[in-house]
Amino acid sequence: MSTAVHPLLRAKRRKAALRTLAFLSPWIVGFSAFFVYPLLSTLYFSFTHYDGFAAPTWTGGKNWTYVFRDYPLFWPALRNTLWLVVVMVTLRVVFGLGIGLLITKIKTGAGLFRTAFYLPYLAPPVAATMAFVFLLNPGTGPVNHVLGGIGIPAPGWFTDPGWSKPALTVLALWGIGDLMVIFMAALLDVPREQYEAAELDGAGPWHRFRYVTLPNISPIVMFAVVTGVIQTMQYYTQPLVAGKVASGIIGNSGQQFEPGYPDRSTLTLPQLVYNLGFQRFDYGAACVVALVLFVLAMAFTALLMRRRGGLISAED
Repeated sequence: MSTAVHPLLRAKRRKAALRTLAFLSPWIVGFSAFFVYPLLSTLYFSFTHYDGFAAPTWTGGKNWTYVFRDYPLFWPALRNTLWLVVVMVTLRVVFGLGIGLLITKIKTGAGLFRTAFYLPYLAPPVAATMAFVFLLNPGTGPVNHVLGGIGIPAPGWFTDPGWSKPALTVLALWGIGDLMVIFMAALLDVPREQYEAAELDGAGPWHRFRYVTLPNISPIVMFAVVTGVIQTMQYYTQPLVAGKVASGIIGNSGQQFEPGYPDRSTLTLPQLVYNLGFQRFDYGAACVVALVLFVLAMAFTALLMRRRGGLISAED
């Protein structure tokens, strides 16, 4: 009897496995075609000399040595990218949460304020960056005129290496509408009973935020931080356009532009990928930089998720 049951069980399990595989097949095909294959190809090309025209030739670790030791733009771009990840992502999360808290507390005109803060997010990145460069122009921009009128020293903004990254951060904070909406939804979902219980226990505004609001929205905060890190690792359009407009080269498409103006202060790793791959046709070195970006993004994400898991365990 038992010998007859086992083949039937095996057949049922095989059918269940095939059914599961059939349902998963769209994801498997997409994951293999758009992630696994490009990643393996990037890894392979990083060990070859490839200009996009002739067949790739194996060079071993020469591209890696060139990028890490001989390419003068790599380390400034890495430092700028890490600076933006730490500073810009942190300020965007704090500012977005603050605006969300403010609007959820407003009794009158909340819709107007919500619209006013969300509209800048809809502006095209190129147009918004060009407008900010003109607004923050040291000589003719209205922002510096206002600062000078009230006695505050006017920064050089996008023409000063010390102020270019803070200027990009101000631009990022201006378009904070996406995080504001996400945090508002999370804040409105916090149970009111918990706030009422905390008030009965004598908790003030800070303690209610610390022990009621923050634990309830911590998954959303983690989501905002992780997606912000990944987006900042891909930060390309705004620093490139800002450098071009500030340097005066934006109107002449025939000129060769070395990214990073002024003095490599707006140079990011995604700009290096484009510069190496599509301007210098050195796809091997571009693949090395792309892999560095991938490893950094994975490392930041793993660190944040591990930190999140440790906090959950501590609370439990």
